[in-house]
Amino acid sequence: MSSFSESALEKKLTELSSSQQSVQTLSLWIIHHRKHSGLIVKVWHRELKKAKSSRKLTFLYLANDVIQNSKKKGPEFTKDFETVLVDACSHVAREADDGCKKHMERLLNIWKERALYRADFIQQLKLAIEDSNSPRPSVEEKKAVKRSYQKIQEEEDDEDDDYRSNASPRNADISATQLTEDLVKALQDLENAASGDAAVRQKIASLPQEVQDVSLLEQIGDKEAADKLSKTVDEACLLLAEYNGRLAAELEDRRQLARMLTEYINSQREALMEREKKLEEYKQKLARVTQVRKELKSHIQSLPDLSLLPNVTGGLAPLPSAGDLFSTD
Repeated sequence: MSSFSESALEKKLTELSSSQQSVQTLSLWIIHHRKHSGLIVKVWHRELKKAKSSRKLTFLYLANDVIQNSKKKGPEFTKDFETVLVDACSHVAREADDGCKKHMERLLNIWKERALYRADFIQQLKLAIEDSNSPRPSVEEKKAVKRSYQKIQEEEDDEDDDYRSNASPRNADISATQLTEDLVKALQDLENAASGDAAVRQKIASLPQEVQDVSLLEQIGDKEAADKLSKTVDEACLLLAEYNGRLAAELEDRRQLARMLTEYINSQREALMEREKKLEEYKQKLARVTQVRKELKSHIQSLPDLSLLPNVTGGLAPLPSAGDLFSTD
């Protein structure tokens, strides 16, 4: 299990996806480092506000998982999250659609049913959601935001069919260059993929048999041994959960890479067709210029050689200069 640091938490929050496995894996890691609960909640609140609107609900799901699953081990997260949840719910609701708000209200009802928070505090959270009357960003503002490659892929069906035909060659070159850079970066990122982490695989392979075989629990004869095994099992669970989460993320990265490669191949095919068209065009221009050059050479050869003409002066004296004409001598 990796050690805790603020930068490590920021990175994990950035990589957090809406999948249940991703949420649970990060939740386990956070609960494991519950002694840093105050800082964790502070970073969570900050990163929530920086996240895209489509990811903010996932942050609340993460908080829900941490609050519910850490309750037995201590009240730290329940208390620390209480200090920011009103502002967090108000912030998420301001940018949420009706569907997202319904998910938020369902979450609050669960907290109320399981008595995770006081009824009056749950009411404050519901009011924060209901009072979020700030206008949502317009479609134009959303399109102005820089999109990731994955987001572009999701919105491709909504783009105009004639986009590529109307795009200027310069814009097409810029897009191709950006796609190439994204592809190279994706390939470089996979160099450190989870499947290639031999150290973690070795740790997993070295886990004692007791954490994998339920029948061996009968051999535990005292509380000290049980506590020791419980700690080992917790560490093994966190190790495996985190590694499974990394493998799931790698799988998604490879799917995205496959989509990027498909897009890259298509873009190269289009570029090839365009270059072949240009090549044929310039071949025709070369042929025309070559024909003009040939005709010009033939025309030059047909012109008379002035050096072969006879001397038209006939040996006569040269005409006087202007100075000679006006001389008084």
